[in-house]
Amino acid sequence: MIERYVWDLQEVDETQVAVVGGKGAHLGGLSRIEGIRVPGGFCVTTDAFRRIMAEAPSIDDRLDQLSRLNPDDREAIRTLSAQIRRTIEGIAIPGDLAAAITRALAQLGERAAYAVRSSATAEDLPTASFAGQQDTYLNVVGPAAILQHVSRCWASLFTERAVTYRQRNGIDHRTVLMAVVVQQMVFPHAAGILFTADPVTGNRKVATVDAGFGLGEALVSGLVNPDVFKVRHGEVVAKAIAAKQRAVHALPTGGTQEVAIDSQRQEQPALTDAQVVRLVQLGRRIEAHFGRPQDIEWCLVDDGFQIVQSRPITTLFPIPETGDQENHVYVSVGHGQMMTDPMKPLGLSVWRLTAMVPMHEAGGRLFVDVTRRLASPASRAGLLDVMGRGDPLIRDALETVLDRDDFVPSLPDAGPGGPPAGASAPIETDPAIVTELIERSQVSIAALERDIRTKTGPALFDFLLEAFEEHKRVLSDPLNLQAIMAGMEATWWLNDKLQEWLGEKNAADTLTLSAPDNVTSEMGLALLDVADVIRPQSEVVAFLRGVEDEGFLDELAKLAGGTGARDAIEAYLDRYGMRCVGEIDITRPRWRERPTTLVPVILDNVRNFEPGAAERRFEEGRQKAQKKEQDVLSRLRALPDGEQKADETKRMIDRVRTFIGYREYPKYGIVSRYFVYKQALLEEAERLVQANVLPEKEDIFYLTFQELHDVVRSNQLDDQLIQQRKDAFRSYHALTPPRVLTSDGEAVTGAYRRDDVPADALIGLPVSAGTIEGRARVILDMAEADLEAGDILVTTFTDPSWSPLFVGIAGLVTEVGGLMTHGAVIAREYGLPAVVGVEQATRLIRDGQRIRVHGTDGYVEILP
Repeated sequence: MIERYVWDLQEVDETQVAVVGGKGAHLGGLSRIEGIRVPGGFCVTTDAFRRIMAEAPSIDDRLDQLSRLNPDDREAIRTLSAQIRRTIEGIAIPGDLAAAITRALAQLGERAAYAVRSSATAEDLPTASFAGQQDTYLNVVGPAAILQHVSRCWASLFTERAVTYRQRNGIDHRTVLMAVVVQQMVFPHAAGILFTADPVTGNRKVATVDAGFGLGEALVSGLVNPDVFKVRHGEVVAKAIAAKQRAVHALPTGGTQEVAIDSQRQEQPALTDAQVVRLVQLGRRIEAHFGRPQDIEWCLVDDGFQIVQSRPITTLFPIPETGDQENHVYVSVGHGQMMTDPMKPLGLSVWRLTAMVPMHEAGGRLFVDVTRRLASPASRAGLLDVMGRGDPLIRDALETVLDRDDFVPSLPDAGPGGPPAGASAPIETDPAIVTELIERSQVSIAALERDIRTKTGPALFDFLLEAFEEHKRVLSDPLNLQAIMAGMEATWWLNDKLQEWLGEKNAADTLTLSAPDNVTSEMGLALLDVADVIRPQSEVVAFLRGVEDEGFLDELAKLAGGTGARDAIEAYLDRYGMRCVGEIDITRPRWRERPTTLVPVILDNVRNFEPGAAERRFEEGRQKAQKKEQDVLSRLRALPDGEQKADETKRMIDRVRTFIGYREYPKYGIVSRYFVYKQALLEEAERLVQANVLPEKEDIFYLTFQELHDVVRSNQLDDQLIQQRKDAFRSYHALTPPRVLTSDGEAVTGAYRRDDVPADALIGLPVSAGTIEGRARVILDMAEADLEAGDILVTTFTDPSWSPLFVGIAGLVTEVGGLMTHGAVIAREYGLPAVVGVEQATRLIRDGQRIRVHGTDGYVEILP
């Protein structure tokens, strides 16, 4: 194939990213849209870049060095990337390549002014914009200057920021090539950026226009604050006109300069409302062409708009697909399940197949459509009450949507809603009910383990679909729901009544300490018992400090005291090995699969605790709860109608201690079943690997359950599909899932709306009473925990798998959580002051800072 070094913009479109880079491809696509004016120009192709790179073999070695650097090693990246840039800029452009560029210039006008713009193959992509990573040069005049700036654009592929961005996004430097766009310069009256969706809220119906005088460079570089216009349904609904004191203008001889704007013009709008509306209409046309919201750079020249760039807005959270044009309101499942990370496709589909309500997927997360329940006044009140008790920010966000009278239609009260049937029907306060429920679950799981052993191939998938129905039957057992609700409602009753009668906040937090039958808190205490076995064995402790390989349990038996240590860990894994962080995603590695996860926690327990700590901790909690009960009842008896109040309260204390521990058991049952499903599916994946259908076992995680079923039946797989899913999953990590999302794409953020906290405090939800000061340990990965006694754990979310850490900390702060989520329940079990739902806690609190956690009042202070 003959290499071609120059293509006219009119010849290319968005399918040719590999030839002309993201920017060039988009500009070519733009130039083909009817009614869209794009300044003329041409692209210097990626073939030209390959030719230049081949001229300097030394670059290859430096790329090897670069790929081995840590993305945080700024100094090394700076030095090495500067060397690569100098090398590229020093390469003389071969004569035939230079001639191709100057010929293209001659056709457009040699002495005209041009913008010379980088166009990498990994930019302006749907999942990674690479905005601002490479260079653009404005108002370049003359062939010699153009050639020099083309070289600079090639070199800008290796700016420090571009190199770091690629390394952080897992993109190989060799896979990215650089094309260059040479485009006729426009000299605008005004310029700026149009977002066809609101970049802050995500609302796809609201377009935002930023505008300033002169070249757009003044806005992009932050030299001036822009005028900001918001447009909805063809009219300007909000605007803020800035004092624009400076602008960037082109110089006749080339280059640009800042100029002061005449004081009379500074506060004049850069665009009229009519121009803004016309610009947004053009933007909607561009958005329709590319099929997604766009970030568009525009120029106003003689009352006509010219478009100089359009790229996808990559920060918007996707909207669940419904296939209709109705309004919908979605609530995040991840915020309720304490797992806001993205899930892989198999994880999403298995959760949906085993869930009690229909769920919708977007951005690798799951959402429940609550529109109908919000639309009916009767079900609305119940929904808001449940959401408010769980997470006040979700309730507030839903109320914000309801305040917009036109978004949620009003339906008659017949709409579905309220708690599941039978959930609130009273049951006796009888510990035998909990015992029976646990036995039922254990029998069902044992039958699953027994029956699945003989199933393979398509028959396994038929069996699993039946197992999922049994899974749901166990969860929807009326007695199961009644027991869960009995514990929660007794907690709410105690907190409400004891605040009303005794003026005491969150009294139930102490009354539930060391409640029986709590499988999650038992899990944390059981790891203290494991530490007791290991602590006297110095050789075992030393060995564990260096453990990296997952096969370490086999090695343990070779050490003095190692057999006992191995047996203790094995016994722990037999009971709890199905757990892990993010356990609602079946694809996450379980402790049984990756036991090294537990080693740092075991070593912390060895270091921070004395023998017998588990039993002591449980007994101390039980006695505190007993003492609190006696104190509350004696104070109540001193009140008017005291005997009656004390009797009612005693009944509720007995009820909460009977049922609150069981609140944790259904999740344990779900995760136990999940591990059985997973092991069977991985055995099936192994067969696919042996048959050369799959390259790796874990590739099945990027297929839905139905897709995997089809692959097993047909023994055929689309390799590209797996790669696309891996790329998408990687991109989802950069998205922050909203608590509430509308079908307009708006991420609705709730607020606590409280004025009873200090001015600089971080507000959250009080879930476990008490106040504690200590060192904040900001930990995002449980396997990297290194805790000392008295530390306060600060993290994004905690699911049950984090509870082994709870025994060694003094307090808890999380970004996600509610009154009855697992972290809150276990914090109360262990008597840890805890505040959850603290927005951006892991960013606002630095690791090692001293903080004070007000678990009774729901806020955190950062101490000097």
